[in-house]
Amino acid sequence: MESHAGGDGCTGPDGHLMRAGYALGADDGCIADARHHALAFLDRAHARHRLPEPARARDLTQLVVSELVTNARKYAPGPVLMELRLSAHAVEVVVWDSDPTVPVARTGDPDRVGQHGLEIVNAVAEHLFIEQEPAGKRITARIALADAPCDTSTRT
Repeated sequence: MESHAGGDGCTGPDGHLMRAGYALGADDGCIADARHHALAFLDRAHARHRLPEPARARDLTQLVVSELVTNARKYAPGPVLMELRLSAHAVEVVVWDSDPTVPVARTGDPDRVGQHGLEIVNAVAEHLFIEQEPAGKRITARIALADAPCDTSTRT
């Protein structure tokens, strides 16, 4: 499933230049598929809207997609839906799954193996929103398209 808003540079009624939705398969291959969908979405966004697309934003989008879809596959039974939204300054990765339990990022522990996904997403995303829904939950991570400017105020 895929839909687009504002294909000619105009924003849609929700303020997004472009959006696409995907129903992901039930196998572990859906994680790689989700990353491929994200890259193709960013490529279309760059071609249509000529927005900045630094390698950092591409890498972080793939990382966030991978972590959120992996968690949904691992902890929630049933389908996983992913939506990608583009604004002039950010890409949003939205993942819905059927488990209503709101995940909580654990405190850092260098000895813990695994279970760092939400910590990673929280660290690299501009904003992270988790919403309970009547059936399941929706997690939205916003990733800035442009690299953050360097803070030179503390340099000597």
